[in-house]
Amino acid sequence: MFYDGLCPLCQAEITFLSGRNEAGLLQFVDIHSDRYSPDGLGISCQQALDSMYAQYDDGELINGVDVFVAAYQRSRLPTLAWLFSRPLLQPILKVAYRFFAKYRHTISSIFGPAALWLVNKKG
Repeated sequence: MFYDGLCPLCQAEITFLSGRNEAGLLQFVDIHSDRYSPDGLGISCQQALDSMYAQYDDGELINGVDVFVAAYQRSRLPTLAWLFSRPLLQPILKVAYRFFAKYRHTISSIFGPAALWLVNKKG
């Protein structure tokens, strides 16, 4: 999963998922780090900032809400995976995610510190 390490809510989600990644099925790459290679992926930094992306071992890229479905499936969160994969909810979730992605830093300035505190407290 490629994520915005400068976004506190994004960091909280990654911390939460990391804590549930006992099987090691997920890897996390901050798009602001040296580990992120836009040329190798064919996804610019700006594209990665505009929408969450992930890559399967076979090279297939997914983005947006589909990333969360895959991550929740691999993190032993079947209820969240099921919820995020419901066809009737997909349009709402996609609009909500696009809104969040666009305004994540503003939203994070309000909710990020509390979210980080919660996930770090449990970890």
